[in-house]
Amino acid sequence: MKNLFLLYLTFTTLLYANNVKNALQYETSPYLKQHENNPVNWYAWNEKTLQKAKKEHKPIFLSIGYSTCHWCHVMARESFENKKIAKLLNDTFVSIKVDREEMPQIDALYQNIFHHVHKRTGGWPLSVFMTPQRKVFYITGYIPPKKESYSQGFPKLIEKLSKLYSNKKVLHKTIQTIKKDVASAVQITNTEDKNISLKSLKKSLNNSFDDIYKGFGGGRKFPEASKLSLMMDVAAITQDKQLQKHSFEMLDVMALRGLYDHVGGGFFRYSVAADWEIPHFEKMLYNQAELIPLYIRGYRLSHKKLYKKIVQETVAMVQKRFAKNHLYLSASSAESNGKEGEFFTFTTQEIQNALKNNPHRTAIEEAMGFSIEGNFEDKVHVNFLGNTRPIGFKAFQKKLLQLRKNKKYPFIDKKINTAWNAMMIEALYKASILDKKYKKMADEHLRALQNLMFKRGELYHQTIPNVEPIQKGLLEDYSFFISALIAGYEVDYDEKKLNFAEYLLNVAKSKFYKNGVWYLSDDTLHVKAGLNDKYYTSALSKMIQNIVKMASLKASFRYEKFAQKSIKRLRSQLISKQANIPALAKAYLMQNIGVVTLKSSKRNLLKNVKILQNIKYPYVFTEKKEYDDFLACTLRRCFVNNKNLQYVIQTINKNFIRK
Repeated sequence: MKNLFLLYLTFTTLLYANNVKNALQYETSPYLKQHENNPVNWYAWNEKTLQKAKKEHKPIFLSIGYSTCHWCHVMARESFENKKIAKLLNDTFVSIKVDREEMPQIDALYQNIFHHVHKRTGGWPLSVFMTPQRKVFYITGYIPPKKESYSQGFPKLIEKLSKLYSNKKVLHKTIQTIKKDVASAVQITNTEDKNISLKSLKKSLNNSFDDIYKGFGGGRKFPEASKLSLMMDVAAITQDKQLQKHSFEMLDVMALRGLYDHVGGGFFRYSVAADWEIPHFEKMLYNQAELIPLYIRGYRLSHKKLYKKIVQETVAMVQKRFAKNHLYLSASSAESNGKEGEFFTFTTQEIQNALKNNPHRTAIEEAMGFSIEGNFEDKVHVNFLGNTRPIGFKAFQKKLLQLRKNKKYPFIDKKINTAWNAMMIEALYKASILDKKYKKMADEHLRALQNLMFKRGELYHQTIPNVEPIQKGLLEDYSFFISALIAGYEVDYDEKKLNFAEYLLNVAKSKFYKNGVWYLSDDTLHVKAGLNDKYYTSALSKMIQNIVKMASLKASFRYEKFAQKSIKRLRSQLISKQANIPALAKAYLMQNIGVVTLKSSKRNLLKNVKILQNIKYPYVFTEKKEYDDFLACTLRRCFVNNKNLQYVIQTINKNFIRK
């Protein structure tokens, strides 16, 4: 009997040990919840955790990632689920997990340090080792469990950093070196231009464009929606045929190669190589939201049916996968069943079966090129060469959709992010030019977002379904919500939208603008807002664009001066980086070339909505007034007043297009 009791006790002890959870069990972030069962004693970022490190005189290991990040999952499986590595971390460090989407200001702080130390942009996972006082002494990205050519193995690295922390003299020297790196400027681009102008921006855009594979840069390709938007602006203002050609080439390659999901619709986050063939298979809400308006714009300019189809398919995918109770979830993972791309790829036999009996089989095979033989781990990720979909595509797509019905869709991060929801709402308002149903959809989502995230006079940043938000809004939430409201106003001329946008602008200024500097959050971290637009538009640059728009729509010299002041403070960075901080460059062009407000009655504006799309100059906003005529004005002068809209449009183009 005694032996049976001991056996039972041993069994229950092991069972408990294998199911024990760390402190992340009390969090709501889907990313943090993914790590609650790790043997690593993870803690969330908060004052209690930071005080714990000080009290125990232990250094901090900070790991930053997000729930749909493939390499975060890889590192978790290899290291954070490894009991030996976990024990080393638990013995040596206070380990903290941060969801970069929940706390982007913390991510920005340490990405900036990484950028200065390594002289390149970082990514995720981000691994930071620092003192209890948060002084960084080592920073890197993904860490392998065993030694690789690019890194020591995690156990050896822990041992090395533990010794470094114990040697106060060497530790102090290492910290000072990193501090010195952070204090120094990182030269992103070498430019001979000593000013910012349309000419210098054209040069910068052309220099960064990949003439072979299209897109920006020579390595892995991100959509860089802000940069493509700037390229389309500059092409329109200067009527530059080369830039316009580059714009269409980029729209084509993103829609036809591997960045796009040809079967289910929507864009993946980025392409792992320059040729756009194989993506990182996660889908982010913000990518869909920022690319949809560019394809609408491309369709308006070219009337290419493919672009319209891309918009329709992408919106449909977002509504199917991410919409819940008129709110949008954040993202879907690259993995199914622990395998990257499992849901999105097909065997060669599945492709052949889908082509069987298709009368246009040969055309489809030729359009797919070598990818039809397998281009991702012996499987096929559908790609098309050329500048349009092959004939017979629809039947081919239908059969592939049938095959997907038997597959498990990747994990979806159910976080409701205010900024990203607002981006998608703005995209829907802009899509209403193609179909009025998108306007109705946008209004429904706007009401739901406002009801959930606007409480007691201010916005909140994020939550999960059925949980009341408690995290107060960040600069990005205000920036993108304001932009969505302005976009909505231009669709239905509801003054409440514009007035609410103005209210939020003033709240944002009081919260995030201190002594001439914009900050990402209203807290003690004091992280300055940056200008990086690579993943999605900089919150700071978007806010400055909002201020310029508001100055025009509210005829406010006060807002104009505020925009000028904000841009002036960032001018040196603008001159140095040119088109590499495209959203700020756009704000600069809006401010310096001029924003035009086209005023008329609501009836006139709504009746002529499609004709208004013919205005070549990109910085024209429409405003409801009680006029029978059409009146076009800058902030300081009205320069044309006429009943003939075509004449007014010609006058605007004549005054602002600079060939």
